[in-house]
Amino acid sequence: MQTLIILLWLGLLANPSRSQDLATEQDAGVPEGGNAEETEEEDPFYKSPVNKLAAAVSNFGYDLYRQQSSKTPAANVLLSPFSVATALSGLLLGAGERTEHLISRALFYDLLNKAEVHNTYKELLASITAPAKGLRSATRIVVERKMRIKMGFVSQLEKSYRARPKVLTGNTPSDLRDINNWVQQQTKGKIVKFLKEIPTGISIFLIGAAYFKGQWGTKFDPTKTAQQNFHLDEERSVMVPMMSDPKAILRYGFDSELDCKIAELPLTGGVSAMFFLPQKVTQNMTLIEESLTSEFVHDVDKELKTIHAVLSMPRLKLSSEDALSNTLQEMRLQSLFTSPDFSKISLKSTKLSHVQHKAVLELNEDGAASTPNPAENAARLTFPLDYHLDRPFLFVLRDDSTGTLLFIGKVLDPRST
Repeated sequence: MQTLIILLWLGLLANPSRSQDLATEQDAGVPEGGNAEETEEEDPFYKSPVNKLAAAVSNFGYDLYRQQSSKTPAANVLLSPFSVATALSGLLLGAGERTEHLISRALFYDLLNKAEVHNTYKELLASITAPAKGLRSATRIVVERKMRIKMGFVSQLEKSYRARPKVLTGNTPSDLRDINNWVQQQTKGKIVKFLKEIPTGISIFLIGAAYFKGQWGTKFDPTKTAQQNFHLDEERSVMVPMMSDPKAILRYGFDSELDCKIAELPLTGGVSAMFFLPQKVTQNMTLIEESLTSEFVHDVDKELKTIHAVLSMPRLKLSSEDALSNTLQEMRLQSLFTSPDFSKISLKSTKLSHVQHKAVLELNEDGAASTPNPAENAARLTFPLDYHLDRPFLFVLRDDSTGTLLFIGKVLDPRST
């Protein structure tokens, strides 16, 4: 029986982000996907300032995910790094030279035209949060009571990041209500209670929240959803609702070095979900996690082949609430919490004290009503390929036009919401 094998080989670039040197191996009439005479010219995708910025903040997001995942290796992880990057990028407007360099390095802005960053971020924000995308996000800078904020900082922040900073009043119930109401308003009622309480000892408090309910390019038939085994490891399995499509059209590849099957499914609004499924139930995902960069994922996306598949995956409703202060300090941003220079925010000496993040993601059967015609470029296999997300996997949600990392997660147990 003929099968399709697509080998994705990894490489290293001289810059801080990894890319991959890709090749394809033909085994089922699939056209060769590479060109041996390709040069190392800049990918046209990254010639746009918006796409360059998106790659930078996404690389920060992959770093953030790696650090957070390492702290909880035996648990699900869900992050919307773009909301955290937006908060830090806004904070950059208030930083003196020393602190500006520190934040810029973490966000990979040292590879960009610094003078264009904030105007470009405004354009990126407008694209990512367009109603058609379905992303609901809220990012804000909250500062301690009675801080006199410089109006130059306020106006620049509002111009590029569409949010004024909030100064605490000292009335804790009122401040808690105001923050939660603001997040609820910004997320169109999807995130109702962002904070349970106001943290103590606030100097500068960054908040970021994101909600996304995906709509598949082709919806799943709810009547085909059934309880099936999800293998937690080689000995344990649990029953979870698994959506299925025996005639799915998806984009697929196999990475031999990562030993994982990669599949990408389109969502409405120009968003795609890419899944990394290790071959073995007990396979350590660290190697996959360490490989993730904007350039790597973009290169994978270019090499995946459209095929027919028998697809099954768990219905997901994931939520996470994380205090990220320690995580950011472990990403070489410790001085933001000890002795930063935020002299452009206020004459009073201040520092970053708290970072709170909440992400909610839903992926169920919902999607476009129509079923697409079989793709003309889909690989013609004697038998459809099987792709079953019935064991621990990692996923990435990206904006197609900019490459922005919207959500990233590790699912070890779909029951854990």
